[in-house]
Amino acid sequence: MLAAAAACHAEAPPPAPKPAQIDRNGVLMLVRSSLLALDHANKTGNYTVLRDIGAPGFQINSAARLGEIFAKLRNDNLDLSGVAVIDPQLNLLPQIEANGLMHMAGFFPSVPNQVNFDLAFAPVNGQWRLFGISVSIGQSGPTAPEPPAAQKQAPTNGARPAAAKSSSGGKLVPAEKPADVPAPK
Repeated sequence: MLAAAAACHAEAPPPAPKPAQIDRNGVLMLVRSSLLALDHANKTGNYTVLRDIGAPGFQINSAARLGEIFAKLRNDNLDLSGVAVIDPQLNLLPQIEANGLMHMAGFFPSVPNQVNFDLAFAPVNGQWRLFGISVSIGQSGPTAPEPPAAQKQAPTNGARPAAAKSSSGGKLVPAEKPADVPAPK
């Protein structure tokens, strides 16, 4: 009898994310302005504007802390200015999470590398303001396999060949079928 009572009072799972009510232009403005602010901060080493455009929850990071967080991108001289003219492809359409944040993720299909992003925005005084940002570099397209001759050629010292590793920093969000995901309207 006690087990049945406990089952009746079990907590319901958190509500599933729901689609955000935002049009394509709104998405483009939020994604581009966030990534361009990061680009400017990386190029100047001054993260105060990036910090100041964020929601209060983002502003708990000092400008110095943001500089530490994005040091690798800055040191790699990553140029994000292409996001101003390339349309992003979304793997995760804008959705409102249970915590009230709007979350979206995707990539800019640029050459030779694509820019992957994962963004969260908090509602502040009727506007979406940056709450979380993650950016990484990924491969822009599928990789062709090695030619058969290269695959069959064994090292002369008997050692196994080392596998090639990407220096992309890892994929932020796997793009399982980016061509099948429509852009928001």
